[in-house]
This record gives sequence, structure tokens and C-alpha cells, in this order.
Amino acid sequence: MPSLIALVLAAQAAAQQTPVSSARLTALKQDAIQDVAGRAQFTQQMVDQIFSYGELGFQETETSRYLVDLLRKNGFTVREGIFGIPTAWVATWGSGKPVISLGSDIDDIPQASQKPGVACHAPMIEGAPGHGEGHNSGQAVNITAALAIKKIMEREHLSGTLQIWPGVAEELVGTKAYFVRDGLFKDVDIVLFSHVDDNLATSWGDISGNGLVSALFSFQGRSAHAAGAPWRGRSALDAVELMDIGWNYRREHLRLQQRSHYVIPDGGDQPNVVPSTASVWYYFRELDYPHIQELFALGDTIARAAAMMTSTNLASVRILGSAWPGHFNKVVAQTMYENIKQVGLPQWTEADQRLAHALQRDIGAPDSGLATRLDTLRPALKPNERTGGGSDDIGDVSWNVPTVTLRFPSNIPGLPGHNWANAISMATPIAHKGATAGAKVMAMTVLDFLLRPELVAQAWDYFRDVQTKDVHYQPLIRPQDRPAIELNQDIMARYRPAMRRLYYDPTKYRTYLEQLGIAYPTVRAPDGSCAGGATP
Repeated sequence: MPSLIALVLAAQAAAQQTPVSSARLTALKQDAIQDVAGRAQFTQQMVDQIFSYGELGFQETETSRYLVDLLRKNGFTVREGIFGIPTAWVATWGSGKPVISLGSDIDDIPQASQKPGVACHAPMIEGAPGHGEGHNSGQAVNITAALAIKKIMEREHLSGTLQIWPGVAEELVGTKAYFVRDGLFKDVDIVLFSHVDDNLATSWGDISGNGLVSALFSFQGRSAHAAGAPWRGRSALDAVELMDIGWNYRREHLRLQQRSHYVIPDGGDQPNVVPSTASVWYYFRELDYPHIQELFALGDTIARAAAMMTSTNLASVRILGSAWPGHFNKVVAQTMYENIKQVGLPQWTEADQRLAHALQRDIGAPDSGLATRLDTLRPALKPNERTGGGSDDIGDVSWNVPTVTLRFPSNIPGLPGHNWANAISMATPIAHKGATAGAKVMAMTVLDFLLRPELVAQAWDYFRDVQTKDVHYQPLIRPQDRPAIELNQDIMARYRPAMRRLYYDPTKYRTYLEQLGIAYPTVRAPDGSCAGGATP
């Protein structure tokens, strides 16, 4: 039996929207598919433009400016700098219920600069960041779909609100918990997220990855001449190293599901000065809120013990980011998958497959080429199937609003992830066609929830009666925590001048490949050399 809340939601939605017949909904979906197909060049330009910006988390200034301007030109109202995050924004169009929210990430990966369409390691700028996860493509999916739906809503006089927002600093899991805390999704009915993949797919239930706390442990010691009077110093770096040693010994006795790793952003200034400051940055990953908090508390205990051993102080423990493990809505996923089956995978050309095969061989991945068989609807994992893995702060959103992720085929199977190899396809026909396929599915799914109020009610039924029946969201960020908006400033300041010279200019070039003068596909030469060097 539907819950009372679900019935009320359905009644409210029905009052604002007259349900359409199945035949009419099918016809509107065909209109949306044709509209998205007609915007293929628009989608391609968006994919290529964001690829060329190549911005790290919290520093996505060019990307955000470009997207905000584009949305305003197309009639959306945009609020910028939301929740104290300069590169965050929210765009809305329409009025009334339901409110359908579309999100996708926009940041990229350090040291992943790579010429697109070249099936071997060929940085555009040595050491610079690049889209080694493919976050340049998701906003193209969402915005293309939203414009197609906006046109239909205007023509058919449909009520409802479209909301679009960026996943800022997702690689740092740095913002979505703040979006939730500060009310971005307060009145939202359904969240449809998009993320690059090598197939067209969605899933429901608990995801395979972990949630996490990202924390910076900073130690304070006392400086001294490292040779002349070392006994007068107290090394903060010693505390960092002892914390890491302690953690690595303890790691053997932690659950198999945990993942934990660290870097040392501050290890002192120079060898002849005992470091008075040092810091270590940890990701603590586990399957659920209690185990994440337990892992974080253990890290804090080991940090304090390291300070005691070195007669230093643990000066601060700063949370730089967090993520709940995701749980996706069964009703929304099933609805979306029916549209996935109708759209199907893109038709890959011989050139597309040649690039994929060449790259797979080059990095030693299975030589399978691009996917030609549609993925199945991924059901909820059983508890023993959840073995841990990566994290995404869309998990925080998923525990507050019925949410799913649409994964669309713009990358090549078998790649390592967070790597230059994952950037190779992301400004090529593979990404362009995959984003268009994703936009078709996204537009069709938005129509389902705009025009079938019973689906909204059923999605909330699942959310309240199944997903959150025994598990209730508690933020991993603390009340005093604020987004770490200063991260990556130095890196982008170092590389942006050179990167700016390579920004895509769609007024002069049809594609970014054309602007860069890259033949598609370019593969390793017979003599084993990789075509191209650094900056073209």
C-alpha cells in the first residue's frame, strides 16, 4: 500500500499536471529524441570546450563561467557562488511541481594532460591537469536534455521546474555534502545525475564503492638547526611519519572493505631546518556511516599518539571532504532503464574502434574495443557483494532525495581511471556520440517524471519505506566545517597561462581535434614512437 505521504505527493503533482496517455508520452519522447539529435553539434562543442579548460576542483572558473553564460542565454535563472563556493551555481527554469534536478561533475585530474584522439601518452602540456575521468561530458548531457525538455514544456504548457547544478571538486569529494546541508535539494522531487562510462547503464540499491572522510592532520613542532642543535628541535615531520607508520601497521588489522591512503602536502622546508610544521592528508573509506566514523576516529587516535611520541602538537584536524556511500532509487532506475533500452548504444565507426583497440593494447588492457552490447540494469548488491572501492559524493544526495546516476558511453573499456589514458576519448567522436545518447535517455526520463505523477510518488515510497526505513542520513561533515576552496589554486596558477592558449575556439574550428590538428585516430607509429610531443 502506498504511504500517506506518497499519496499526498501524487495528488499534488496530479493537481498541477494532467497525466498524458501512453501514446502521447511516447510521441513527446520521440520529439525529445529528435530535438537532442538536432543539437549534436551543440553537445559536441560543449564537450570539447570543457575538455579544453582542464580545471581542477574548486578552480573551475572558466568552466563555470562558460556554463552559466550558456544557461542564461537559454532562459535559465542562475545563482552563482552558492554556499560559499565560488565555482558553484544553480540554474532553474519553469515553475511548480515536480522539481527535477540534473547534476554532473565538472572538475578534472592532476597530471592528466593528454592530446585527445592519440592512443598513447602525449601530453598537451607536460605535468598539467586534464580530463582523465571525463567530467567534461556530463553537463553536455544534462544541458542538451534540459533544452529539449524546455522546448516541449513551453509548447505543451507543462508545469514543472528544471534545476541544473555542477558537481564542483568531486575528485576531492568537496561540495555535495554542503549542497545538502545548505538546502539545495530541499524542494526537489527527483535527482537525475550523469557520469561518463564505457556503456549506457544505470543501477539501483547500494553501490559497490565506499563512503569516506577526507581529513588533513596538521602538526606543530619547534624548529632548530638540524645539524647544529637538533636536540632543540621537535620535528612535526617526525609526527607525520610516525602517524603513517602506525596507520600502515594497523591497516593489516582492519576490515577488508576499508580503503585508506594518504599524501604529505607539507613535509618541511629544507633538510637543515627541523620542520616546525608538517601535515598529512588521508582518505578514510568504508561501507557505511558507523564504519567510516570508526575509521576516522582511529586515524585521529593514531595522530594524537604520534604527537605524543614526538613532543609535538596535533594543531588541527580539518575535514576537506566527505561522501556517503550511494544508494540509488529502484523506481527511478527502472524507469530510466526502459529509456536506455529504447536509445541503445551509439553506432561506433571503424575509426572509433581502432582508437579503442590501439589504446587497450598500448596500456595492456583486454583488447575488447568499444562496447557493442547494452549493459543490463544493475540490481541492488547483496551485503556480501559489497567489497569496497571508490567514492562519490552523489551518495549524500541519494540519501536525501530519490536519485539515480545515468552512466553514458563516452570512454574506452579497461582503462585505469584517474589517468591520462581516460582523457584520450573525451574530445573525440566517441565522447560526442556517447553524450548525445546520454542526453536522449536523460530527456526521456525527465518526461516520465514530469508527466507521470504516480512515478514520483512510487519513487518516494521506495525512498521512505525501503531505503531509509532503517538507515538515516547523518552528515559526515561537522557544523564548523567549510568547503576547502583554496585547494588547487597554486597548481592552476602554474599551468593556466599555457593552458589558456589551447582553449577551444568553436567560432574557428568545428571540433577540438581540428583545432589541435590531430588526425583521428592517431596511433603509435610503426617504430614505436608516440605521435606528437607536448604543446602543439
